[in-house]
Amino acid sequence: MLAIIGGSGLTQLSNLDVTRRLAVRTPYGEPSGALTFGRIAGADVVFLARHGYGHTIPPHEVNYRANIWALREQKVEGVVSVASVGGIRADMQPGAIAVPHQIIDYTWGRKNTFYDGGEQPVTHIDFTEPYSAQLRRRILDAARASGEAVAEDAVYAASQGPRLETAAEIDRLERDGADVVGMTGMPEAALAREAGVEYATIAVVANYAAGRGSSLHGIRLEDIEQVLQQSLARVRKIIEQLVAA
Repeated sequence: MLAIIGGSGLTQLSNLDVTRRLAVRTPYGEPSGALTFGRIAGADVVFLARHGYGHTIPPHEVNYRANIWALREQKVEGVVSVASVGGIRADMQPGAIAVPHQIIDYTWGRKNTFYDGGEQPVTHIDFTEPYSAQLRRRILDAARASGEAVAEDAVYAASQGPRLETAAEIDRLERDGADVVGMTGMPEAALAREAGVEYATIAVVANYAAGRGSSLHGIRLEDIEQVLQQSLARVRKIIEQLVAA
């Protein structure tokens, strides 16, 4: 069974035939909401809205540890994160979809490990390749099978939020090698690695990042929702193909 974490614009899966919901508690508190179980294309999946089902939890206050722990306890075979991002690289235009292969973490102050507290041993994970190669390949294969064009690699810059970035900050991210910028990629990916759960991201470009393209002098927030809804329909097609494969 695959787990899907929905980001901004994806608080529910319209193609999910819901069978039950489960409210859970974890050693790290409550997840963003109840786990929603159901079937897509005849396959069992579990869905969780990262920002809550009313989209009320900002990126820096998401309980990433509880979310990953709760899904791990359901014995999922992998977690597919759907995240909205700003486009930095020239081809990362609004409406584009990418499957990132690397992360640069600019977040701070978030609970970013399961291994803290006086009784926990010091534990290091190998994070050279932050995403599961196998799950990324499955997503890319599903995109091709569904006829949806996606960028096969991208470097995801995880910023703190909840504000959007300045144009100078985006210039810095570009110099650092980032292709897209979002607010939820970390510590989610690292926690999945600690929990031993396969993890990959489908990144939907909702807008040009600050100082780029139509966001040269400002980002029109009212345009983002329309772009997301059009693009997330394509993401649903990819997910349907992914779980049915």
